[in-house]
Amino acid sequence: MNMETFLVQNQVFTIEEARNALEIEKNRSTLNNLLAYHLQKGHIIRIRKGLYYTIGRGADAKTYPTDPYLIAGKMAPDSILAYHTSLGFHGKLHSLRTDFIYITQRKVKPPFVFRDTTFKGIAIPKESLAYPDLGVEIVDYQGCKIRVTTLERTFVDVLDRPALINNWEEIWRSLESIEYLNLQQVLAYAKILNNVTTYARIAFFLDQHREMLGLTEKDLLPFDAFKPKSPHYLDRHNKEPNQLIARWNLIVPKSLLQKTWEEPHENF
Repeated sequence: MNMETFLVQNQVFTIEEARNALEIEKNRSTLNNLLAYHLQKGHIIRIRKGLYYTIGRGADAKTYPTDPYLIAGKMAPDSILAYHTSLGFHGKLHSLRTDFIYITQRKVKPPFVFRDTTFKGIAIPKESLAYPDLGVEIVDYQGCKIRVTTLERTFVDVLDRPALINNWEEIWRSLESIEYLNLQQVLAYAKILNNVTTYARIAFFLDQHREMLGLTEKDLLPFDAFKPKSPHYLDRHNKEPNQLIARWNLIVPKSLLQKTWEEPHENF
């Protein structure tokens, strides 16, 4: 394969991918010269060391739009789009964000900013390291294969680490846009994380949205076995008035129960 063909087939690529595709192993300067030539011609731009983005021919490299999901998917050799970035990829994130999260087993690097967009690597939860493919799907996106957590795993991850979004209204509104969840997959992944507060948050959300998700009491029964033995705070840093939800031993802000962000119906 020559460089021209490679660029047509790869919207975003690492230097290792280029080296392997072009079968350049011994003479590294050859690849460096090729990259320097195409950078100078404006055929590619460098995102960061070792990561490049292909520019459409005739387009201005300085203003050419780049896709942050593609970039996040290449930030590490094992990148997986996760948390609110996965919600956004699946079209379920309520508000647009300029920060994108990927999880990796590699050493986590400091957040990286490109064109006012922040890319943040987070270590894969240590509890799930033994199950690297659980709740992960490979998606063909813009001609590239990228890895992203499923909606079921994303649902659990977001409730397990809500601080990554740090806004319960945003979390609730985003999760409320999910039309269907496979509860067996939800429970299987939650068991791996094995956090009783996370169990309670999951069960509370499902209970509160029975009609929306088409759930019955029978669907919720498996979660009874994992709820906290004593009351846990949904958010222990929240200073608002709270209410105990006895069914799940979860202390919940009243604003979340009442969905105070919803506008009242107007009277005409």
